[in-house]
Parts: sequence; C-alpha cells; structure tokens
Amino acid sequence: MEWLISLVIAVLTASGVYLTLRARVFPVVLGLTLMAYGVNLFLFAMGRLTIGQPAIIDSAATVYSDPLPQALVLTAIVIAFGMTAFLIVLALKACGELGNDHVDGLPLAEDKLPAGKSRVGETHNPIDKSQRQADRQ
Repeated sequence: MEWLISLVIAVLTASGVYLTLRARVFPVVLGLTLMAYGVNLFLFAMGRLTIGQPAIIDSAATVYSDPLPQALVLTAIVIAFGMTAFLIVLALKACGELGNDHVDGLPLAEDKLPAGKSRVGETHNPIDKSQRQADRQ
C-alpha cells in the first residue's frame, strides 16, 4: 500500500511540474492544482493514517489517529482553492487584455497574428492600417 501511495504522489507531482512548465496559462493552473493534490497526499501519508480510529485522544481509546495532518490538509485545500480561483481570474483578465494566453504576458506582434485574427477590440483590416499610417504622417 505504501508503494501505491508513493507512486500516486510521484505521478501527481511530476505531472504538476510538467504542466507548470508549459507556455500557456491553463496548463500552468492545472499543474499547480495537481502539485497541491500531491502535497496534500504527502501530508496525509506522513501523518501515518489509521483507519477506523478516533481522531481525539480519549482515555478509553488505546489507539488514536493524529488530527494534525488532517487539519493541515484541510487548510491546504482551502488555500489551494483560493489560489486556483485567483489564478483563473488573473488569467482571464490577462487573456482579455493581451489577446492571448501565453504566460510571458507579451501580446503577439501584428505580423505574428494568424490571418483574419485581431487583438480584442481591434480590427485587422489592412486598409485601416494603411489609413492610420497615412493619418499619422
């Protein structure tokens, strides 16, 4: 059983690191979430979980479960949820402002945009572009 838990933690962490190193925002958010799941499982495993034992020390109980890992994981879940929600809102705002979801935050140059595509709120008409250049001169 220890091998299975170790393997799941390793796969979650490795997948999270791989996705975090991607160049788009959604895989980065998904990678951070997977790493948070891996850390939560690691905290549970380090707490020596016992099945069917009380979490509160009682004079009648001979064996009990340590409540500290459970409290740490519950706190980590809440923090990870808040972090994920913030990152998604931040990514949506950046995508709306820049017109792409690349993690470097740089908008695409006009000549790198696909044919017929434009930034949010801009038209991609070559006549308009030449007209704007003539107006500037």
